[in-house]
Amino acid sequence: MAKLDKTNLTKTQIKILLQEKRNKKLAKTHQKNLKDKGPFANNILVLKHGKKYGPEYVNKMYKMVSKHCTLPFNFYCLTENADGLEKEINIIPLPIMNVEGWWYKPYIYSKDLPIEGTILYIDLDMVIVDDIDKFFTYEPNRYCVLRDFTRAMRPKWEKYNSSLVRFKKGQLDDVWEEFKRNPDVITRRLFGDQDYLFEKTRGQATLWPDSWCLSWKWEIRQNKMFKAGGTKGNRVFDKIEHCEAPPACSIIAFHGDPNPHRCEDPFIIDNWHKI
Repeated sequence: MAKLDKTNLTKTQIKILLQEKRNKKLAKTHQKNLKDKGPFANNILVLKHGKKYGPEYVNKMYKMVSKHCTLPFNFYCLTENADGLEKEINIIPLPIMNVEGWWYKPYIYSKDLPIEGTILYIDLDMVIVDDIDKFFTYEPNRYCVLRDFTRAMRPKWEKYNSSLVRFKKGQLDDVWEEFKRNPDVITRRLFGDQDYLFEKTRGQATLWPDSWCLSWKWEIRQNKMFKAGGTKGNRVFDKIEHCEAPPACSIIAFHGDPNPHRCEDPFIIDNWHKI
């Protein structure tokens, strides 16, 4: 690693530059591993930014995909900090953008990503409990997205949830290109990235069957069985021994609170904690 000139740089700037150097070095190693393994048409992409999810969430997602996908695939993580990730995970350095949280997500549609073929993007707070081959084979060549989980309260709800999206490389690049030109305007006007995705692609998407991916909080637990005293950010559900995913369900979404590491349902312990 070349010596870093620290003249006139703040501690934060130095930290960012050092992290970028580490990520570039890791990316080269991972790209060599990818070349040795061979390119595949099926790609899994996750995004890790900031401190909300540690490297264990990425590593567990890789292991869940390996367990529940029989098709050959490449696994990519888009991140500004690749420390602690398994060597089988291909790193894509996340560019520095003046946005927060989920607003990094439009970058997954960039035509500049070093990925070819079909991309299945999965949020890190999802738990895979059964076969996910169908997410690659369903309606091939179509852009597919979830119907938002508000559907649990409003059956005719049409808006999208961006936690599970499949698309071809370049198929949605205008989503990123417009966001790149007007990030301040878009982030002030809309609540989140999935509102932007719905606005940009309404009428173009094929919806996944609702039963394939369910909300743990609203559709598995039906927003019931909170322990007394649970508050937002520290929400706790009673443990239920018989709680499990319906037969058609392959992925459980832990949107909001709690996250998978705080869930003690046996089928989540088997598919997330113990993996």
